[in-house]
Amino acid sequence: MTRPDTPLLDRVAGPADLKNFSDSDLATLADELRAEVISAVSETGGHLGSSLGVVELAVAIHAVFNTPMDKLVWDVGHQCYPHKILTGRRDRMRTLRQKDGLSGFTKRAESEYDPFGAAHSSTSISAALGFSVARDMGQATGDGIAVIGDGSISAGMAYEALNNAGHEKRRLFVILNDNEMSIAPPVGAMSSYLSGLYANTPFHQMAEGFESALPGPFRDGARRARQLVTGMTGGQGTLFEELGFSYLGPINGHDMDQLLPVLRAAHARADGPMLIHCCTVKGKGYAPAETSADKYHGVAKFDVVSGEQKKGKSNAPSYTSVFGKSLTDEAARDPRVVAVTAAMPSGTGLNIMADRFPARVFDVGIAEQHGVTFAAGMAAGGLKPFCAIYSTFLQRGYDQIVHDVALQNLPVRFAIDRAGLVGADGATHAGSFDVAYLANLPNFTVMAAADEAELVHMVATAAHHDEGPIAFRYPRGEGAGVEMPERGEVLEIGKGRIVREGTKVALLSFGAHLSECLIAAENLEARGISVTVADARFAKPLDTKLIGQLAKQHEALITVEQGARGGFGAHVLHHLAAKGALDRGLRIRTMTLPDAFIDQASPADMYKAAGLTAEDIASTAMDALGIVPAVFGAVRA
Repeated sequence: MTRPDTPLLDRVAGPADLKNFSDSDLATLADELRAEVISAVSETGGHLGSSLGVVELAVAIHAVFNTPMDKLVWDVGHQCYPHKILTGRRDRMRTLRQKDGLSGFTKRAESEYDPFGAAHSSTSISAALGFSVARDMGQATGDGIAVIGDGSISAGMAYEALNNAGHEKRRLFVILNDNEMSIAPPVGAMSSYLSGLYANTPFHQMAEGFESALPGPFRDGARRARQLVTGMTGGQGTLFEELGFSYLGPINGHDMDQLLPVLRAAHARADGPMLIHCCTVKGKGYAPAETSADKYHGVAKFDVVSGEQKKGKSNAPSYTSVFGKSLTDEAARDPRVVAVTAAMPSGTGLNIMADRFPARVFDVGIAEQHGVTFAAGMAAGGLKPFCAIYSTFLQRGYDQIVHDVALQNLPVRFAIDRAGLVGADGATHAGSFDVAYLANLPNFTVMAAADEAELVHMVATAAHHDEGPIAFRYPRGEGAGVEMPERGEVLEIGKGRIVREGTKVALLSFGAHLSECLIAAENLEARGISVTVADARFAKPLDTKLIGQLAKQHEALITVEQGARGGFGAHVLHHLAAKGALDRGLRIRTMTLPDAFIDQASPADMYKAAGLTAEDIASTAMDALGIVPAVFGAVRA
């Protein structure tokens, strides 16, 4: 592939080199940087639209501030690709999101220019304030700078940080990257407020203390702009000013003639917390991204000229689409079925239900805590809420799950997408812990789908379960290609199933690793070892009858799950220990994700690193039986 011509960018080894460029050179550099981002991501896939929206902002910040002494924190981090290129990682950009390559997010272990790791939203202001306190207490750190989007600033944690920063009155820079769109169009009153700040406004508000440092048009219009932009006069100010921040903006985040003087003035004179409001366009400068509904938020490899993405083809539907269609079917049968998502309608498949029942799907924005309690309120009011949130993001609402759902025994249905290891997004997005953090809660029912057909059954089961909270988990990507039922079957709570019968070893799977267990069984059978394979379906309540049967009738029992220690296997061990099965010499092994965070790679490579391949399962079974073959090769179906 032909690389873009980038003579200025070729001279940049790090941010210090930007200090030698004129303002016009910096504008040209931004154009070259945008072309380089497009070229690199076309080969790797990744978060393109958000990165294109902050190209000028990344150049301007690094040109004005003194990173890495000044601590630049990118909220979420999916917009950090221009930053990575400018900070000495250009030569590795084509390893982005790949095994042993660059992370798709900021990562402390990767570069001194990434002072704080991020891949979940709304953490930047808190972290930047922490750096500011460290600076004021004598540590070797400079200014704290947070870049946060209009979607991320809608989350409660951002307001907690804004409130605390205003109270502390320390020198701190919060740059609001306002593109009116996160992954999905932003929702809520905050989005409307930000839009109203700059709608049809010819001038840009500047705090009075900065007016003398600005070019003439900005200086002359500053006082009048405050009234035009905010609709306020006299001593009144914006919401941010009421919180204790000096407010600058809104300014055009793609115009270096605005960005550079504003950042320079702020850097030179700020003596407290300051919010700089920049308006940008997600996908800026690449027509296929600008015209796409999702602004190319997350893309596969693509053709630069046409923008056509090179996605793999599969005959099996994705788990996400199966969930969306199944829930829509349940909603058609029961008008009490409603759905809640936290800024991920398409990512969770709820867009399918929203197309048919728009008044029954609620996108609360990036606010998982609120979303969980909101669903609890609807359940208390007699509705049947499905709270569809990725496993890794549901962690953010754990106190609400405990206090507002489990403690009150409310029938909220949790649809947990992206369970297990997810590939290119890496450790920050892995769904490792949900079984452990849900199955230990009183009143909860916890299920895991072995394949897409089982997911259909679990949606139906959850829809008909009114006795308390219930959760079901399923992985990212395509299903196993099994035959699909016309309608979901309501499963008996706490009842597993035997998939394959044998006599010597029992493999008890919880979730989508059932397919690997079946391959392992073939490997073992080829070596004369008779194997039973069972699908637990439930981690809570356990099918104690099935577990007792497997323990009694086999020499070894191996549990397998796509989750961390302390999950399904731990519950099985606890039950067997209580029943004395371990005293009778049962050889049992639990196979879980390791006690470590696993970096990005393909899901297959990640599960290999985790020791959870079919070969690993078969080897574990043989070890439990005391068999150590000289050569153990895999036999794959």
